[in-house]
Amino acid sequence: MGGKWMESMKELKKVGALAAPVVAVTVLQYLLFVVSIMMVGHLGELQLSGVSIATSFATVTGLCILFGMCGALETLCGQAYGAQQYRKLGTYTYSAIICLLIVCVPITILWVFTEKILTLVGQDPAISHVAYRYALSFIPALFGYAILQALVRYFQTQSLILPMLYTSLAALCFHIPFCWTLVFKLGLGSIGAAFSMALSIFLNVTLLALYMKFSSKCDKTRSVFSKQVFHSTRVFFRFALPSAAMVCLEWWAAELLIFLSGLLPNPKLETSVLSICFSITYLHFSISYGIGATTSTRVSNELGAGNPQAAKMAVWILVCITVMEAIIVGTIFYFCRNIFGYVFSSDEEIVEHVADMVPFMCLSFFLDGLQSLLSGVARGCGLQNMAAVVKLGAYYLIGAPVGAVLAFVLHFKVKGLFIGLTTGTAFQVIMLAIISLSIDWEKQASKAREMAIQGDANNETQLAAGPPNTLAIINFQIPHLNH
Repeated sequence: MGGKWMESMKELKKVGALAAPVVAVTVLQYLLFVVSIMMVGHLGELQLSGVSIATSFATVTGLCILFGMCGALETLCGQAYGAQQYRKLGTYTYSAIICLLIVCVPITILWVFTEKILTLVGQDPAISHVAYRYALSFIPALFGYAILQALVRYFQTQSLILPMLYTSLAALCFHIPFCWTLVFKLGLGSIGAAFSMALSIFLNVTLLALYMKFSSKCDKTRSVFSKQVFHSTRVFFRFALPSAAMVCLEWWAAELLIFLSGLLPNPKLETSVLSICFSITYLHFSISYGIGATTSTRVSNELGAGNPQAAKMAVWILVCITVMEAIIVGTIFYFCRNIFGYVFSSDEEIVEHVADMVPFMCLSFFLDGLQSLLSGVARGCGLQNMAAVVKLGAYYLIGAPVGAVLAFVLHFKVKGLFIGLTTGTAFQVIMLAIISLSIDWEKQASKAREMAIQGDANNETQLAAGPPNTLAIINFQIPHLNH
């Protein structure tokens, strides 16, 4: 008993040392978007609505795809690092950057037609025009974001978090005064906010690239650029596609509700309220995702090293941390519910509507935390395909329909849309929990280590296919669960 307690305390210390800076990095990077919306929000309701719609459109069609595809590195780099196949981290990271930059090209072409697309789906023409101008100005940030996310996973999977913490803080400190100068002093408005975002992201990328190039801590994992980088693109894509599906299906559901809010009566008010609510929940989700990223790192590292019990222990400790964090943040936020709206808008009506949404946002904090953690387990084990199927059913067969009925049929308006999304998240948590409880950790560790140490091209292809017979394992074990 004493030995288990000591192991738990040791793992808690290890997880805490990793989770805290990962959460800080995630929050700092998301604050770039929050600061931009806050600045633009004080230009007026039209500008706030337009930039909110543009950010939603950019997220739906580009950012979530890039962010999700990088989840492949959490599996590939994490397990390779645990198995001490250090050079593969650099190879996989270079492959990811090449693949992501290629994906940015069609996304850029799509963004050129932002105004026409938004008008076609029924958005207000004035809001669509503001969104179009912001989206065009945001294109340079897209390419910087692609490189940044690959570098973040490179550092994250080897627990080099402090460099990212410092560079993300530097980027935010640059963005705040520079964005304010462009938006208000130079009169560039929303376009200035987009340009500031791009420069801040590239500043972060430059600082991380310099650290990767010259730091002795990256000596083992920094590989040369060779033809193996191009050979590994197939491996990356085979994990990246389901990883992208995991993220996109979730983010698309949330952004779909923002688009639907534009179809409600008084669309400027409803869209502004929902976008502020999502900005707040996304800010908290950045904390939840940081914990989920810690989960995937610990699970993939320990499985790659052949330590299944350590991986399992890390998951349970992180569950406790997630629950405690959600309770603390939810309590604080509830008692300050009449204040937060003023951060984004000085309009009294908007602030009052945001306050009414707070109880539902507090519930979403708890559910988002659990689903982020369980998604991290899936990425760490290489179970992205199964997690993607769960998210598809949770948000599109349950969440979105429930939200639409509550908003348009029962006239709950924006509150109904948010309740529908929360319902989908609750279903997802239940299903991912069942899958996680059914995992055979010994088998997963054996497969992870075997995949991580494979080096020839044929074995690389086998790695790309993901864990074999995963569906059969889950189907075999679920009936034996006593739930």
